[in-house]
Amino acid sequence: MSDALARPAAAGTSAPPRSNAVVAVLALAGIVVSLMQTLVIPIVPELPKLLDAPASDTAWAVTATLLAAAVATPVVGRLGDMVGKRRMLLTSIVLLVSGSVVCALADSLVPMIAGRALQGLSAAVVPLGISILRDTVSAERLAGSTAVMSASLGVGGALGLPTAAFIADNWDWHILFWTSAALGVVSFLLVLVFVPESRNRVGGRFDLVGSLGLSAGLVSLLLAVSKGADWGWTSGTTLGLGAAAVLILAAWGGWELRAKQPLVDLRTTAKPQVLFTNLASIALGFSMFAMSLVLPQLLQLPEQTGYGLGRSMLTVGLVLAPQGLVMMVMSAASARITKAKGPKVTLMIGALIVASGYGLNILLMSEVWHLILVSCVIGAGIGFTYGALPALIMGAVDPSQTGAANSLNTLMRSLGTSFASAIAGVILAQITTDFGGYALPSENGFKVVMAIGAGAALAAFLLATFIPQRKAPAGLSVVEDAAGTDGAEEAAPVKA
Repeated sequence: MSDALARPAAAGTSAPPRSNAVVAVLALAGIVVSLMQTLVIPIVPELPKLLDAPASDTAWAVTATLLAAAVATPVVGRLGDMVGKRRMLLTSIVLLVSGSVVCALADSLVPMIAGRALQGLSAAVVPLGISILRDTVSAERLAGSTAVMSASLGVGGALGLPTAAFIADNWDWHILFWTSAALGVVSFLLVLVFVPESRNRVGGRFDLVGSLGLSAGLVSLLLAVSKGADWGWTSGTTLGLGAAAVLILAAWGGWELRAKQPLVDLRTTAKPQVLFTNLASIALGFSMFAMSLVLPQLLQLPEQTGYGLGRSMLTVGLVLAPQGLVMMVMSAASARITKAKGPKVTLMIGALIVASGYGLNILLMSEVWHLILVSCVIGAGIGFTYGALPALIMGAVDPSQTGAANSLNTLMRSLGTSFASAIAGVILAQITTDFGGYALPSENGFKVVMAIGAGAALAAFLLATFIPQRKAPAGLSVVEDAAGTDGAEEAAPVKA
């Protein structure tokens, strides 16, 4: 089968007349999933009291979601390729609703962690949605639709924080999760009505050994990274988990190379376009999350520190909310540049914008409007990059691998955010200032984290320069021809 993007028209099927509705419904589903991830943030400091448990234990309400998402994303993506992307999308939304209901009924730690883990299992909604777009939207509209779907992550995250803070300040905290459940039900019904099932399925036998190996390796790695600060970076538990991750993932790689139907096709992953796109995704995930750590703390620290702004969590959410809207607006510009110059150029432009946003933050951090400006600039860059990443991935893989490849790319971004959380946490814990007998992150500590965020974005730019640049022949979009066929082959028909 050709590596070119499958074109519905060439496959003997036309783009569905409700393609606008398909894009809107899938984007809504992505927003709902990212809302789920941010809804809990305002109540994290209150969880020990709300659940009558130590803070070290309630932190698992966040960690469980991270681990479940890391495990589910590649597995569900591969199952989508095999048994149907729409089917797995609906399954993921059901898991989201189930987890939200469990959390909404929870008054103790164990059901809260269980519910948050179920919510995390829905993380594959966005890569699945992007893969569905490849199968259902015409080539001319694919770049724009993909950019909108990718931007839904940022939009949901940006809008979720002020919404969650407002609900938590005015009503019982359980309403946060009832809201998530209700939005999930709406998304499920809309997907059921408007989103068609792709006929491009590969079938075959699921790689159970590969999925267990990858899950074990990822859980070991993410536990070491996310809990290392609490356990001690040189503790036996942290080092043991790190060593286990290396050994398990190495053995998993050997298995995948020998498997006839691997969970992840490592040979495809080693293609320069896929490899450097995934590496750039790690750097971008790191860069994006650095901002999410710095700006809320700057806004909430007491004014008496000389650099904190002493604002509430609701204000934090309102300051960050415009970023999501900027991401959505920039997704349209991202699509236009991708069509004209290719997704590689779009990715490089976006990385430079993100780096400039961090540079601006080092200079401007003393007023609320400074942070609004910075978050919007960084959001604009993320809007560019997140639209380009799936275009680069889909331009290099066979349609039968779209779900798995997009899910792996999403996982790479998640790894970047986990590394950012760990590294920034260490820096802010080490570069402190004394405030009334308490050690608080210092202004210089924040500037160091922002400088590292800028460096990560520049690293993404450098990695993007290694992505092969191909120009589409007349009559084809740049995205459509990015797979390396150079127009020599027709797009493969969609499998029945």
